[in-house]
Amino acid sequence: MTIEKFIVSADQMRQIETRIFAAGMPSAALMEKVAGLVARRIQALLKSEGRSPREEETHPPKGRRNRDEGFGYLGEESQGKDLVNSQFPVIGVLVGPGHNGGDALIVARELHFQGFPVIIYCPFSKLKELTKSHSDYGRSLNIPFFDTIEPLKNCDLFIDGLFGFGLEREIVQPISTAIDEINKLNKLVLSIDIPSGIHTDSGAVLGTAIRATHTLCLGLWKLAFLQDQALEYVGTSELIDFDIPLADIVAILGDFPAIQRITPASAIQYLPLPRSPIAHKYTNGHLLIIAGSARYSGAAILSALGARASGVGMLSIAVPISMKPMLSSQLPEALVIGCPETSSGAIKDLPVGIDLGIYDAIAAGPGLTLEAAITVESVLESDRPLVLDADGLNILAQLGTVPILSERSALTIITPHPGEFQRLFPELADKMDSRITATQQAAQLTGAVVLLKGARVCICFDDEGDSLGDSYASRTITYLNPESTPALARGGSGDVLTGLLGGLMAGAIARKSCPKSVVKTAVWWHARGGMMAAKERTELGVDAFTLTEYLIPALREFY
Repeated sequence: MTIEKFIVSADQMRQIETRIFAAGMPSAALMEKVAGLVARRIQALLKSEGRSPREEETHPPKGRRNRDEGFGYLGEESQGKDLVNSQFPVIGVLVGPGHNGGDALIVARELHFQGFPVIIYCPFSKLKELTKSHSDYGRSLNIPFFDTIEPLKNCDLFIDGLFGFGLEREIVQPISTAIDEINKLNKLVLSIDIPSGIHTDSGAVLGTAIRATHTLCLGLWKLAFLQDQALEYVGTSELIDFDIPLADIVAILGDFPAIQRITPASAIQYLPLPRSPIAHKYTNGHLLIIAGSARYSGAAILSALGARASGVGMLSIAVPISMKPMLSSQLPEALVIGCPETSSGAIKDLPVGIDLGIYDAIAAGPGLTLEAAITVESVLESDRPLVLDADGLNILAQLGTVPILSERSALTIITPHPGEFQRLFPELADKMDSRITATQQAAQLTGAVVLLKGARVCICFDDEGDSLGDSYASRTITYLNPESTPALARGGSGDVLTGLLGGLMAGAIARKSCPKSVVKTAVWWHARGGMMAAKERTELGVDAFTLTEYLIPALREFY
């Protein structure tokens, strides 16, 4: 069982640590172990930048490497000139009064022993006992300590150990001023566990916060790392595993935690690969996409291309009748259904006599416009599993989200962005500070699978226990996608996701596997395709059509 899937709140992390200490692990020993791992990781990152002092005693400094190869760039001010006192960086260490400060002091000590010039900022007169011991020892080594930030302004990088997980109060002066000054320096900053000033659970900024370049999260991922509002402060992040016993994690979170990070292994598990040697088109699902209008004709094509990548056995696309020739030429394998249209080129209604029961699933909404209200009402009234997106959601909001969805007997997946979410659930507008809480409550209100788009997609649904075993009562399951790219912040990206998700869902239903399980697969796959495209083409080069061309290549390393 991988620890990468686990996510904890501040309270859950405290409970896990309490179990560790109750079992006999000395607090001092754990701090030494964790901080030692952090110090070694920092040294490895600096070494990848060609900035290890012991190496530079015998080797001249090499050119800077790009951010993908290590710590990141050092900023324009540090490039092309000698560093203070040496050819390697002067490190400023920000020390708080608690155990996060103790971690920082051990890191400072170890870097000092490795030959790095270290300067410590510690503006607190009262420290926890263990932290004070490390402070006293640091002073005995003649490491400079200061209670103002001014002497550290010429440092080349900073290690942030002011406040760890569990901070609840706003940061006030003089600490807030010091943090603001560090942020203005535009230097590389590495935070230990979580950037100081970020709320562990909501990701909210508590007055002010360190803008880290890189964050080393300790032990288990904290909720803040999956909250959009914290991402600008977290920078790049990685987990420092210090061997928390799995029994202690499971004792607090359970074998199947209610909130999980999507991991590659958990996403790949529900891909329709490898196929059965006796598979045929009907066993791979039949999806109906209802999309497009004269104004938004591309939405139907993009949705269909997303579905094509899913490997769905049969694909039907309902579009305004005037668009039928274009769709047929773009997707020759699809069954294109021409629908009666309004004077402005939107779908007026589905064709008379169409039997929705022949489809395993329906995906509706991209590019429809609000004129397609009758069509959306028809699919909502059907007994077919449904993915609803874009204008399908706007029409649903007009009809009444909660009463309509709570009465649907079939599986419904809604995929709003934050603006659509607030139109669908105006009663939850004041909950949007925590995207996770808002999405959970929306799922509870409607019985639908709610996929809230954003930098860290949040998926929530009520589970009656059938997929989890009899040991679990009904509860709300939450999946969070930990990786994506801002390259996907373009029109049409969501249309691709709708088709991809619809195709995977139709296939899962045809194979009689759990259709809810493929939602996280679609989100992970969509993001992975975007990241691969961005790596090759930069974040500016990933239009929605290009994204569709990277969906299959994104899976090659796994198959």
